[in-house]
Amino acid sequence: MTDALVAGGWGLLAGSALLVGAALGYLVRVPQRVIAYVMAFGAGVLLSAVSFELLGEAHKEAGLGPTAVGTLLGAAAYTAGNVWLARRGARHRKRSGHREQQPSEEQQAGSGSALALGALLDGVPESAAIGVSLLGGGTVSLVTVAAVFISNVPEGLSSSAGMRAAGRGARYVFGVWGSIAAASALSALLGYVVLGDMSPAVVATVTAVAAGAILAMVGDTMIPEAYEETRLALGLIVSCGFLVSFGLSHL
Repeated sequence: MTDALVAGGWGLLAGSALLVGAALGYLVRVPQRVIAYVMAFGAGVLLSAVSFELLGEAHKEAGLGPTAVGTLLGAAAYTAGNVWLARRGARHRKRSGHREQQPSEEQQAGSGSALALGALLDGVPESAAIGVSLLGGGTVSLVTVAAVFISNVPEGLSSSAGMRAAGRGARYVFGVWGSIAAASALSALLGYVVLGDMSPAVVATVTAVAAGAILAMVGDTMIPEAYEETRLALGLIVSCGFLVSFGLSHL
């Protein structure tokens, strides 16, 4: 039980970055270009962590077949959920409101709930991966935690700025991100508890599923927001984030 609580604690730490970003995005007028640069950097960090910490470990334990199947299942499940939520007003949930604005509740009834569910959809795979990383040898993957934490700041920042632009109040914004931070802790805890007695091959496949969902999330929500302002600098900034995460994984 102690190890499960430790997993939950790491998930809460990573999820708390969403609140940090939300506070910055809602209370401070952060320039759009700064938001985009940080988002691009966070995307690069996540891509590296997925490649070396999640898929690399999954391939080592289960081989190419289960890793590929798990990745595609995770990406497909995320995409299906994202399509469903997009039709209900959550398509631009990570947009800061500069070019593509989130709908207000008056413009699309139920969009507030869809935005909250979208934030949950984005956060659960990352947090579950943190809990699963504890199963190998009892120590958390600090690179995975760092990657999720770094990427969560711009996610919360951009999305909360967009919520503010759509007319949503502080109670809603911080209620959403506080709930997602708590859900991050629960996801990490459950990732550890549910898979604790499973075989290494099963754990590796589930890790690949989480990785696939994260990859789909980065491609569908983070990179489009970053590209709006970074344009030709996007590749360079993503590469910088990728290298920072890569360096952490080889210390």
